[in-house]
Amino acid sequence: MTKQSIFGRISQLLRANINALIDQAEDPQLMLDQMVRDFTNSIADAEAAIAETIGNLRLLEDDHREDVEAAREWGEKALAASRKGDELRAAGDTADADKFDSLAKVALSRQISSENEARSAEPQIAAQTEVVEKLKAGLNGMKEKLVQLQNKRSELIARSKTAQAQKQVHDAIKSVDVLDPTSEIGRFEDKIRREEAVVRGQAELAASSLDAQFNELDDLGELTEVDARLAALKAGGSSQSAISG
Repeated sequence: MTKQSIFGRISQLLRANINALIDQAEDPQLMLDQMVRDFTNSIADAEAAIAETIGNLRLLEDDHREDVEAAREWGEKALAASRKGDELRAAGDTADADKFDSLAKVALSRQISSENEARSAEPQIAAQTEVVEKLKAGLNGMKEKLVQLQNKRSELIARSKTAQAQKQVHDAIKSVDVLDPTSEIGRFEDKIRREEAVVRGQAELAASSLDAQFNELDDLGELTEVDARLAALKAGGSSQSAISG
């Protein structure tokens, strides 16, 4: 995975709006499961690529240190050769003095070459260090986003289970709600009330028939008294009132 593709992947995942994606998803839990898998795989890929990038940076830093050390060592060798040449020249040994001066020049040339190598590597090291820091920051951001996803997934699952439990409780309560005409108890109570109403109607009907029978008895009593008084008149008596003073 190249640095550009790492940056692109990290940027894409970090820009993801979890809540917006959940709102658009037909099944938020399945979508979150997939996002958790994607983030986990992307983090693993990014870690491997960033580790390689950091390794390359450390190699550059090692080479830079070696060039700096080599420049220092060649400088010391050039100084030693120059001093030796000066000693020989002071002693009158011009040929050997020139030889050591030539060695000093070679050492100085090597010193300059090492310094140039070290100097040219410094901008690359600085740029690579910046890239590594950005990659590390992006990787940490991805890990934080993954934690958010996992927490959101756990939250949604818990809320879903709570909602299902509440629905079951509501359905159970509704099935025994005596005020609910659609419940079994409501229907049974309505049936009993209808039966009670029929019984009351039958009782009223029976009472009505009984009153009529008693009225007939009263009428018969009155006729019997009339007949008795008539018989008394015919026998020569007088008509006596049922109400005496």
